[in-house]
Amino acid sequence: METGMVEVPKVWRFFRAGGFDQVKIETASDLLELKQLNQKLWVALSCPVKGLQFDERTLSLIDTDQDGHVRVPELLAAIDWAADRLIDPEILACPQEGLRLSHLREDEKGCALAEQARRLLADLGKTEFDALTVTDVEQAQTRFMARLRTAWEDACPASLPLGEKTPDGYLILKKVADKLDDYFLRCRILAFEGKQSEELVTEAQHQAVFSSSSVAREVLLEWPLALVDSSGCLPLIEGLNPVWAGAMTSFRTQVVIPLLGERTTLAESEWIQLKDIFSEFADWQGAGPVDTENETVRDLEKLVRLVRDLMLLANNFVSFKAFYTRTGQAIFQAGTLYLDSRSCELCVTVNDTAKHALLANSSNICLVYCDCTRAGQKTTIAAAFTDGDSDQLRVGRNGVFYDAKGQDWDATITRILEQPISLRQAFWSPYKKMVRAISDQFEKFASSRAKAADDKLVSSATLTTKNAAGGTSGVAQQAFDVGKFAGIFAAIGMAVGAIGTALASVAVGLFSLAFWQIPFVLLGVLLLISGPSLLLAWFKLRSRTLGPILDANGWAINARAKINLLFGASLTQLAQLPPNAERTLTDPFAEEDHSAWIYVVWGAVAVMVVAMLWAMRTKSH
Repeated sequence: METGMVEVPKVWRFFRAGGFDQVKIETASDLLELKQLNQKLWVALSCPVKGLQFDERTLSLIDTDQDGHVRVPELLAAIDWAADRLIDPEILACPQEGLRLSHLREDEKGCALAEQARRLLADLGKTEFDALTVTDVEQAQTRFMARLRTAWEDACPASLPLGEKTPDGYLILKKVADKLDDYFLRCRILAFEGKQSEELVTEAQHQAVFSSSSVAREVLLEWPLALVDSSGCLPLIEGLNPVWAGAMTSFRTQVVIPLLGERTTLAESEWIQLKDIFSEFADWQGAGPVDTENETVRDLEKLVRLVRDLMLLANNFVSFKAFYTRTGQAIFQAGTLYLDSRSCELCVTVNDTAKHALLANSSNICLVYCDCTRAGQKTTIAAAFTDGDSDQLRVGRNGVFYDAKGQDWDATITRILEQPISLRQAFWSPYKKMVRAISDQFEKFASSRAKAADDKLVSSATLTTKNAAGGTSGVAQQAFDVGKFAGIFAAIGMAVGAIGTALASVAVGLFSLAFWQIPFVLLGVLLLISGPSLLLAWFKLRSRTLGPILDANGWAINARAKINLLFGASLTQLAQLPPNAERTLTDPFAEEDHSAWIYVVWGAVAVMVVAMLWAMRTKSH
């Protein structure tokens, strides 16, 4: 009696990061069983081949349909493909720079790769016990193509029709060959029908030529080389299609005359003779090596790369382990931007700023786009500012960007997507806006008064000059208007009185409370002013997500990859003094500070006012 084996389901392990569960991929079993993991639990479903801090050649080998993206089925197929050729798939869980012959299976697939690996190792002067690296395979592919080209060049025909000019002459002949064959075929058809000649084109085609220059060229390219007649002779100088006249002139001077002699027409038999003359050279050209890869060498290179890179790719595709555990750089992190006393580690490369910003703005993350230049090279990045404030972030400010290779680039801000950065910034934002508004009003008032004073001074000087020229006295002045100035002072007094009354009412109401109630009132005022800004910032900071930033770069992010306050603070580091640093607080160029005495005076005034109000309150009771 046969008993069925019950398949034990895979026990997956997950870790919580970024507000969602991510699968742990640590063993070869985890890799091989990914096909059983529901794709709804994958962080990404697709990633671009280009623009990542990952070997582009490896991604292109995994991208079987060559559409520029690696998708889930292609990644799973690459895992199975590699496992089918290795004795122990556990090698995939321990990334290695090289592949040894002992790692390959002894079946048909493995033996073919092993035999090719032996040849490559011998060609490189290595033994069978040495590891085969990616560099070794790339060198082998280069040598393979070099050998093919050398063998092809050695097979070059001994006699060349035009000597050293044969390649150029062959290219000219090849350019007009199809049109010549077409012309002589039309001539044979005309002779078969018993006609002497035929119309070159129809009336509709003739009208189309004169409709526009762009249409004319396209139409003329399809017309015959010349007027077709039953004689079968092609004119080489006069009566040629104007679009093909230049090519036919080169054909006549560089091919026909050197090989057939001076002539103004070309018969079909002569055209066949020319093709026969170039036939041997044409066959040799057609047998030239194409820039294709040796399939076995390509498979060997693919396996070496997958052994090295597959685990890293899985942990940046199925999960974002390196990014969320801060154990390394994710493959989408382009480097670190230093600007405004901060370092921003979440930087991605961008091809089109406007297109990227359109989608990335929904991430609720403050993004700063920078053009980066280095020794004639140029790139664009988007840096996420996730801590601090945006007070000093302005278009045109400069910083330094260090890419994943450690190279430094000059970075200049070109665009900023404004979003809340921190709760601290949100709390002080209303007060800063109020101070900025008051400052702007004072500046406008001072500017207008200064302009009025300047205009008055110029006007007075002009009037004095005119009076002096006219012989009149400049002493006469407008009579003092007592009523006007009395009205001004009355208005000022009323305004000051209203402000004083309002402040007195607030003070009386405040001190009519018990002492323990006053802090709650002050707290309420703070919440009234900063509360809306804090609440809005809180919701936006809690909803910050990585997805739109990567989606705008061609990823297909499947998870709600959030960036909370604590994690955001780790992505953007603020300037801090190093541990055990010594600090001298004496600044020889600091402005003289009288703030301490100001605080003392205002403190004394406040104490006196409080005491008086409290005494009045006690007396009234």
